[in-house]
Amino acid sequence: MNLTLIDAFRRFGAEPASRLSSLSAMAADGAMVLNCLPAHFGHPARGVLRYETSLSAAEANSKVVTALSEHLTRARDASLPVRMIVTSPNGEKPGKSGSYHVRPDLTGKIVEFDGDRFVIDFTRPQAASPPLTGRRK
Repeated sequence: MNLTLIDAFRRFGAEPASRLSSLSAMAADGAMVLNCLPAHFGHPARGVLRYETSLSAAEANSKVVTALSEHLTRARDASLPVRMIVTSPNGEKPGKSGSYHVRPDLTGKIVEFDGDRFVIDFTRPQAASPPLTGRRK
């Protein structure tokens, strides 16, 4: 199923400011929703998907970058969860923005944001651990 950028944000209960170029939005539940590019992902540890880039590297208009900065600051300061949208660039058709998909299985946490560079680690939420029974002494 091909989602538009607006549809992808709405999957998380967020309304993007721009229907074509939003990088982030705040969801109704308080989470930050981030529009990610595959080139900025890495795997620093088992079970961790890291997204690392900077505001200065964003190829977007200044309003969109300013909104992203505000959302990152709010999410960092309040330890809010971050939800992921992944934009897959469409290299075949000029003028086409690409495709979008959501990753509801991963939740991010801002590890670093210095006003420009930001790092967000996404992990799968931990299932409740079963109680320890029959422990040996």
